[in-house]
Amino acid sequence: MEKYMKKEFGLDLAYEFVGNVLIAAATYNVAVASKFPLCGFNGIAMVLYRMFHTPIGMAVLVMNIIPALICVKTIGKDFVLKTLRCMIISTILIDYVAPLFPTYAGDRMIAAIVTGVLYGLGYSLIYVRGSSTGGSDFIMIIIKSYFPHIKTGTITFLLDFGVVVATGLIFKDIDGIFLGIMINYIMAAVIDKTILGMNSGNVAMIITDHSQEVKLWIDEVSERGCTIFHAEGGYKGDPRDVVMVAGSNRDIYNIRKVVKMRDPRSFVIVMQSHAVDGEGFQMTTIAGE
Repeated sequence: MEKYMKKEFGLDLAYEFVGNVLIAAATYNVAVASKFPLCGFNGIAMVLYRMFHTPIGMAVLVMNIIPALICVKTIGKDFVLKTLRCMIISTILIDYVAPLFPTYAGDRMIAAIVTGVLYGLGYSLIYVRGSSTGGSDFIMIIIKSYFPHIKTGTITFLLDFGVVVATGLIFKDIDGIFLGIMINYIMAAVIDKTILGMNSGNVAMIITDHSQEVKLWIDEVSERGCTIFHAEGGYKGDPRDVVMVAGSNRDIYNIRKVVKMRDPRSFVIVMQSHAVDGEGFQMTTIAGE
């Protein structure tokens, strides 16, 4: 048990570190030079940085103190402590490590795309380990706990939209508003795609007269379980069996290959599944779900 806990703690740190490296690079090395209106507490910290040269990471950390204390009872002490650790890592990377590397001062459109992708990947890595970088994440986690069917990226986009618009208006940067919205949209899309991608798989529906043999073939090439439905043909009403099996891309490829080779008359439908949860599959969730 102790060995397992150490492994999980190590994975948490690794995911948080890599995620925050991506966020720090997007914030300081790309967004600062292009003067984008960013979302969330990072966006507010960017305003303070541009007006008073306040360190971005430290400003975010200070702004998070009160929301963190308020959310201790709502979300739980363990989550808040993980978030605090993540925020400290983020502060160090943004204020002390990112400035050691060059900034991108090229085309703003390219910079916006890069910023959105890096943010999306960075936040996804942090979310899937049950942590966050604080700020609007606290509000997002609370909403997600009450409405788990709403996509994480969608909540993030709606929460941060106002910050982007307000920042653009403060600095009279209309183009920046549109680019900031685009960054927010790309980030939300990447978060959703990344988290859904971790849970995705394929489902094969095999219509056959040899369901028992197909069951054995599936076990032979993938060791996956299956479910057999009894159906009938729509034209003649002949009894048929439908074998349903879920698996990875590789599993379904091998299953489809062996079925078509040994039962050429079978009819195979392969569909993509956004989430597979159950025995033999590991479901990735975020805090609050």
